[in-house]
Amino acid sequence: MAKAKAEALELIKNLPDDVSTGTIMEELFFKQQVERGLTDVAEGRVLTHNELKERIGRWRKSVGR
Repeated sequence: MAKAKAEALELIKNLPDDVSTGTIMEELFFKQQVERGLTDVAEGRVLTHNELKERIGRWRKSVGR
């Protein structure tokens, strides 16, 4: 947990002085999502382009598009 706090503080420190709380939250959320994505890739939880196209096609049919 100490590593996460240190990384968050470093991220905030590198933002402009007039940054809003909302922007800070957006940056932290973006960082979290990137880390989650990198973990997924490292653990093999990925789709090929064709697999994704198939899933989107099935989803679009299920919602009537």
